[in-house]
Amino acid sequence: MKILKILAVSAMALGMTSCVSKKQYDALSSNYKQCIENIGERQREIQDLKSQNSALAGENNLLKSQHDALKSSLDACLSNTGKSSANIDKLVGEINSSNSYIKQLISNNAKNDSLNLALSNKLKRSLDNVSDEDVQVKVLKGVVMISLSDKMLYKTGDYNILPAAQEVLGKVAKVINDYDKYSVLIEGNTDNAPLNSPNLPRDNWDLSALRGTSVAKVLQTQFGVDPARMTAGGRSEYNPKATNMSVSGRSENRRTEIIIMPKLDEFMKLMDIAPKK
Repeated sequence: MKILKILAVSAMALGMTSCVSKKQYDALSSNYKQCIENIGERQREIQDLKSQNSALAGENNLLKSQHDALKSSLDACLSNTGKSSANIDKLVGEINSSNSYIKQLISNNAKNDSLNLALSNKLKRSLDNVSDEDVQVKVLKGVVMISLSDKMLYKTGDYNILPAAQEVLGKVAKVINDYDKYSVLIEGNTDNAPLNSPNLPRDNWDLSALRGTSVAKVLQTQFGVDPARMTAGGRSEYNPKATNMSVSGRSENRRTEIIIMPKLDEFMKLMDIAPKK
């Protein structure tokens, strides 16, 4: 209202220019222009306030929506408290069962390691007069592995056991029989040199498998190892220990391995007592 009154006075003043001096007229004209500028600034301020009010209204709606969502989530959590407690109790029970099972596995593994070490030491003592190049005994990944060179066991390209190998196999058989709760896996291995025989063995697969079964048969028929404890086979040239690019490497690859390990049914018993999911 104040601005309108000033404009009205200014207009009247302008209309009475013939009744006032030029100095007075200029002053009134300047006041009029200032009033017009002030009106423009006030209008812009009003527009800015309207925009801010609109933005605040939008933010208020967003906050209200978030508040409603949080309240809904809280209500859902409170209603599920009983179910969550039951699930936590079940999870704690499963963890306790798993911890018990793990402890049993560790205990059994430690026991097997001790037995394997004792078995390995006994084998090494019984074979101490045999060249390390012909017989190697190791405890590896929970099993006892005996690696026998091909030159001690067979003629080149043949799978029949040499008489000189009988003594070594007899000592190995005695230890196997002493540890009658263990299974025995016999694997033949070759280098990658191809065979050119029209008869058996026709190739390295045949040769490796026949060598494995030959050792098994000697252990069974001559030294009384229970055949039900033994598994025999061949891995041909596909399980090398060394490069086939050298004479020594090929010789190392032409080996037969006797692996003494816990019986599979003992392992399966552990699986039966494993905590159920």
